[in-house]
Amino acid sequence: METVLAFDFGLKRIGVAIGNSLLKQGQPLAVITSATNDARFADIEALIREWQPQRCVVGLPTHPDGTEHEMTARCRRFANQLHGRFGLPVVLVDERYSSAVLSQRRGEVIDDAAAAIILQQYFDEYAES
Repeated sequence: METVLAFDFGLKRIGVAIGNSLLKQGQPLAVITSATNDARFADIEALIREWQPQRCVVGLPTHPDGTEHEMTARCRRFANQLHGRFGLPVVLVDERYSSAVLSQRRGEVIDDAAAAIILQQYFDEYAES
């Protein structure tokens, strides 16, 4: 069984979800709101220590036609930093339509739920049976 942490990367918040290859269900876990990059990675390190994942998943945003934009590059860089800092395999998952299935009320933080959708997409499309 493989434990997987998933991330919905944003400039202000990072949503985090957890799941495993046995149940193949993503569950919201946390929203990281630290202001500095070092503090964000300290929060991520604490989650990695606690949950001991064997893999990470990062949502990769693109335009609807699949072309990349500024956030695509930032998410790739974040994924590379995760791999470099923690030595875990990182899988990028297309997140173009993940937020479309979430209904958000004004002021509501849904980043962890978005991460769970990204993780569920990974389990549905990429994880071995």
